[in-house]
Amino acid sequence: MKTKTLSQEAETRLIDFFNHIIDPEDMAKTLRLANFSIALGVMNEYEYFQNEIIKLSDCYFWINELAEILNPYLSEE
Repeated sequence: MKTKTLSQEAETRLIDFFNHIIDPEDMAKTLRLANFSIALGVMNEYEYFQNEIIKLSDCYFWINELAEILNPYLSEE
């Protein structure tokens, strides 16, 4: 993984995201929950996913929101 300094625009969007959209601690919990759920699903041959669909849906939403803040792709025309 390469490291790079965020552009001023990306930094501003990220600060706005965590100040107005989702709390950083909640985002961290969401990321950990997604990692946990995916890992358990893989280890248990996907049986676990049936119980975690709603949580994974929420995780997916927030991970996608963060990705769009860091590197807009879907929102650009």
